[in-house]
Amino acid sequence: MRYLPINLDVRGKTVVIVGGGPVASRKCQLLRASGASVTIIAPEVALVLQELANTGEVRHLARPYAQGDLAGAFLAYAATDQPAVNRAVADEAHRGGILVEVCTGPDRGDFITPAVVTRGDLTIAIGTGGTAPALAGRIRRELEDRFDHAYAETVLLLGAVREKLLTANKAGAYNKRILKELADADLPHLFRIRAYAEIDQLLAMLCGPGFTLATLGVPEKDNP
Repeated sequence: MRYLPINLDVRGKTVVIVGGGPVASRKCQLLRASGASVTIIAPEVALVLQELANTGEVRHLARPYAQGDLAGAFLAYAATDQPAVNRAVADEAHRGGILVEVCTGPDRGDFITPAVVTRGDLTIAIGTGGTAPALAGRIRRELEDRFDHAYAETVLLLGAVREKLLTANKAGAYNKRILKELADADLPHLFRIRAYAEIDQLLAMLCGPGFTLATLGVPEKDNP
């Protein structure tokens, strides 16, 4: 395994993307979903990026990349279709101790972005070390079919239960047993069929009174 799989907190941190095409758009959407403060540097950008810039959701510098543009960045992406520009971005990043992804030459960068399936706070990342991105894409599509919206609701519920248990009872082993039994139950299926009464019964049996979807702040959704 060449790359270390980690979850990186980029909320509020400055991330610079050099490039404005489809690759930059994909990177930008993932970064925005993670709460990053994104600056895009490119003379022209794709429509989706232009719309984000128009609404102030990203910062767009409508010009070519110049040395010094990465100052203050937490991460950088070299995402142009010009290898020489991407190399220059990578060189500046390395000099400044900034982690960089080079989309046209992964070997020149510090990390690569895996294919990702997200369902609420559930994130499934698929990586092939950059050697077989088409296969990673195929696996991502298969996982998108396997893990539906019900898993987002399940993760939300388990997180709320965990927080309340830790607040009410410091017995870690006891809490772990309850959380394991809930995780082993087929909660995704119950959410999928909107069996909210059954979920509340399960919560009462395992966690005791006061544990319901309503008290935990997990909304009951209408049938899709």
